[in-house]
Amino acid sequence: MIHHISIPASNPKHVAEVLAELFNGYSAPFPSNPGSHVALAGDEYGTLIEVYPLGTEMIPGEGDKSIQFQHQNTSNQFIASHAAISIPLSQSQIESIAAREEWRCLRCSRGEFDVIEFWVENAVLLELATPELAKQYTNALAPERLAEYFAQSNS
Repeated sequence: MIHHISIPASNPKHVAEVLAELFNGYSAPFPSNPGSHVALAGDEYGTLIEVYPLGTEMIPGEGDKSIQFQHQNTSNQFIASHAAISIPLSQSQIESIAAREEWRCLRCSRGEFDVIEFWVENAVLLELATPELAKQYTNALAPERLAEYFAQSNS
């Protein structure tokens, strides 16, 4: 189970506030890296999304030091990472938030399940699953179905 992820944003505070709205949660400054904020679902899993300023890099610490942060001036806001996240809102609520923010939002089929592509700042992909879509996802990716799928693909 994934408990948290991090994403970059041009406006970390605002993005964390919007993501918290999707969670029906709250946002706060993230003290580990100045300028960062966090969106918290406030659920039993500790689900949260850390939102770092665009250009933040995480690097290993030296010796006994943990993670270190450094900043690169970068003009590329696109990243190769994304996450699928179940949220308590309906499709129309998600679309309303996306429209307000002027962020791309589109329901898409992934074969046996649908997701709502929610493009944070029109740059970072989050695949959102309403309660209905989350059921599709977990049915499609049930362990016995995955085992069958990968057994067929290895033949």
